Amino acid sequence: MMLTDITIGQYFPGNSFIHRLDPRTKVIVLLLLIVAIFLLDTPWAYVGLCGFTFLIIRVSGVPLNMMIKSLKPLFWILLFTFLIHLFTTQGDIIWQGWIFSITGQGLKQGVFISIRLVLLILLSSLLTFTTSPIALTDALENLMNPFKRLGLPAHELAMMMTIALRFIPTLLEETDKIMKAQKSRGADFSSGNIVKRLKSLIPILVPLFIGAFRRADELAIAMEARCYRGGANRTRMKVLKIDRIDYVAYSFLAVVLVGLSVLKCSGL
Repeated sequence: MMLTDITIGQYFPGNSFIHRLDPRTKVIVLLLLIVAIFLLDTPWAYVGLCGFTFLIIRVSGVPLNMMIKSLKPLFWILLFTFLIHLFTTQGDIIWQGWIFSITGQGLKQGVFISIRLVLLILLSSLLTFTTSPIALTDALENLMNPFKRLGLPAHELAMMMTIALRFIPTLLEETDKIMKAQKSRGADFSSGNIVKRLKSLIPILVPLFIGAFRRADELAIAMEARCYRGGANRTRMKVLKIDRIDYVAYSFLAVVLVGLSVLKCSGL
């Protein structure tokens, strides 16, 4: 797997229906869909949810290959999760060999859990693909504002999360450059045992951490030079506003959730 396959934190500019939604709407819709993913437990309900996910990906205009690339970094986790449920879930045995046995319940559970993880990754990636970091920061801060009375630093938390997402692609790009520079000097990261491979990563981690701290220091200096004072009396060039398009999205989501609930309650 190449580091360029990791797409988390990237923004894909566009003017689709999904792009034009208020960022708060997209965050709320994502949270509701995550709840639905964990509550569903019937085959046809998952088919409906998968179809809805594919539909909004097509509507967003984000290339399908970018969405698939977002799954590549977690391929081995998905495979491991599937195998764990496949071989450890008790039930009616459909295959047995040596110390391993596969049950019908294990196969079903492994498929369901894997689908859940895939949908979570796709929907979360779609949020960052269709929402700029600034808009995402404003949305998170606005949604957390009611908790300020409890002492929650809404602005600071939103800013930290967004900066972390924003710098993931930058750090991955820098890691790729360091690895190519080390390989050009004869470094080998793919041969030898595990201990040797871990030792070979030290020449990568040291300059990477130094570069990360340097970027953090430059960002802090730039914010101070612009008299940044956190969320106090902060104004915005674009004020968040729920529009007609957002009500359309909420209505469509309500129809989808009701349909999924009917499929779940009917046992299909």
